[in-house]
Amino acid sequence: MKTNIYVNTEKLIAGMTLKDGDELEHNNMALHACQTTADIVENRKKLAAYLTCNLDDFVCATQTHSSNFHQVTLEDKGRGAEQVDTAIADTDALYTYEPNILLSSFTADCVPVIFHNDETGLIGVIHSGWQGTVKEITLKLFEHLTQVENCNPHDLHVHIGPALSQEKFEVDEDVYLKFKYLGYADDFMYFNENTNKYHIDNQLTVKRQCELAGIPSEQITMDRMCTFVSPDGFSYRQDRQSGRHLSFIMRKATDLE
Repeated sequence: MKTNIYVNTEKLIAGMTLKDGDELEHNNMALHACQTTADIVENRKKLAAYLTCNLDDFVCATQTHSSNFHQVTLEDKGRGAEQVDTAIADTDALYTYEPNILLSSFTADCVPVIFHNDETGLIGVIHSGWQGTVKEITLKLFEHLTQVENCNPHDLHVHIGPALSQEKFEVDEDVYLKFKYLGYADDFMYFNENTNKYHIDNQLTVKRQCELAGIPSEQITMDRMCTFVSPDGFSYRQDRQSGRHLSFIMRKATDLE
């Protein structure tokens, strides 16, 4: 099973599954975008075994390109793991302090964000397509964590996963203007006179949102693999029937927990 692992310590594991022709439905992990539910459940079970956890440790959301986030509790364990209708509704970011919960986010061109605070045990995932980015879901969640959860942004580490590259993310003026109105994305856009299209770097815009939230740049890593170009990538823009990557993070319980 092809997987990018970003963090693997005694206390934490985080990463992202990749497209894999040797697996069922090319290692698609999304129940909402699949041919057969049983195939996806089987893929998730293989991932769980690889990560030495159980499928009922997964927590999944029904992503709607919103700016909504949810604090996951022990009562949420298993939601969306085997059925779409049990997932956390209308939510594009999850965070928790609980150990042995695998937070999940699904993407195929959108920007996946994984974060952790080693001081408090906080972990989380964010799904930021262009709509989520212009709604500032990443900035809003980190501001919530800072203001409500008393999280010090200097203690946060962020991993931005593969997404559609700027070259492949071409849009019309209406989308360009939404990014323009953010006031901090100008450096991440250019206009192609040959096609009359604008090109936007969604990853760098999300990274800027992390920085605006107070997270030090050196604590933000970014995987620049383009999901459209790479054979390891699922791309909705390239193939409307595409599967989805699963970005995940789980804090491992210690003997004291």
